[in-house]
Amino acid sequence: MPLSSPAEREHIHTRNVTCTGYRRKDGLWDIEGHITDTKTYGFENNDRGEIPAGVPIHEMWLRITVGDDMVINGVEAVTDHAPFNACNEIAPNYEALVGLRIGPGLKQQIRERVGGIHGCTHLTELMGPVATTAFQTIFPIRAREAEERRKQQEKDVTASNPPKKRRSPLVNSCHGWRSDGAAVKRIAPDMYTGD
Repeated sequence: MPLSSPAEREHIHTRNVTCTGYRRKDGLWDIEGHITDTKTYGFENNDRGEIPAGVPIHEMWLRITVGDDMVINGVEAVTDHAPFNACNEIAPNYEALVGLRIGPGLKQQIRERVGGIHGCTHLTELMGPVATTAFQTIFPIRAREAEERRKQQEKDVTASNPPKKRRSPLVNSCHGWRSDGAAVKRIAPDMYTGD
């Protein structure tokens, strides 16, 4: 269902964020983010001169490479458009994110490594949806493959040696995955805590 009808208004600014996840042939995962900010009007910029309507004031790219363990083992950042000439100088600093694990506490660790003058506000913000995209890319594939392995193990195991119960790292990660909710009862019943 879309939002309600808005009040009369004028379109001023558009931010587009696109994130895409890829599985590499070497078993790693590439997650790429792209962010652009455009205005509906042209304006003068001290470093770039006239920036026409629709031409990005910000355009940045970010690629992280992670393993199945969700640890970042590669980062590449590029700034194509920014309001200041110095903005593209900071992109190499994002290599400092190598070694971080996508999970709880990631935002704080990112701020510690590339916050403030050590990074770019927009590239740092882009890490949020990039991290979410990594999870959305990797988890379903790993879960499907784990289920396929489990089914194969069931075929291979005798009745006296039943397979282990599945565990889901998603339990209690959000309202939909709460341990006493319908989704957990259906998908991971061994972790269900409801009535």
